[in-house]
Amino acid sequence: MSPHLPLFTVLLGGDYAGKSSAMSRLAADPEPVRVVSVDDRFLEARHTLIGRLRRDVVKTVAAPDGAYSPDFMASMLQTAVVHLRDQLLTAAESADGRPLVVDSYYYKILAKCRLAGVRENPMYDWWRSFPQPSRVVYLKVSPREAWLRSRRGTRLNSLEYYGDRPDRASFERYQSDLDKLLWDEISHLPVTVIEQHHSAERTAEVVREAVRHDHT
Repeated sequence: MSPHLPLFTVLLGGDYAGKSSAMSRLAADPEPVRVVSVDDRFLEARHTLIGRLRRDVVKTVAAPDGAYSPDFMASMLQTAVVHLRDQLLTAAESADGRPLVVDSYYYKILAKCRLAGVRENPMYDWWRSFPQPSRVVYLKVSPREAWLRSRRGTRLNSLEYYGDRPDRASFERYQSDLDKLLWDEISHLPVTVIEQHHSAERTAEVVREAVRHDHT
């Protein structure tokens, strides 16, 4: 780990908590933050492979037909984890003074791997040895609201619910278990919980305040 690694904040939350909307607004702010994410909108052109791999893992490798093992799925998802780590190290070499926000980091991928049946292993230990954030900002949203944001399940992928087909019960049970595992991973860190807002701009504003407070 670089001794000059800049302070960074991790933006975390369950599925459909509003992270993507908040990050888009943060990046477009008159005083923007630097967003590190594997979402296509935040990837540089030279890193589009990461987006393709992520989509293929969700669509094909994590499909409930049993074609690939949970261990294989975790091995593929590790590409996203290492990319986020690499971008943090790159930020350490080219710090430009902007606050640095990382989308979910390894916490959410690790939790989803555990929910898929991947037991504790040296890979997890390696991820946990990566640089730690100065703070986690956790977006809290009710299961009912998350379900509505998923368009009542029509937008869900197989890593967002239990079973072969999504319904509200399988989605909410998965999200409850995901929330518990996320808190297991971040319990040793300073955490700011942001309660549900119906305005995406208001959510981004509260996230912005938390990020800037740590940065200054």
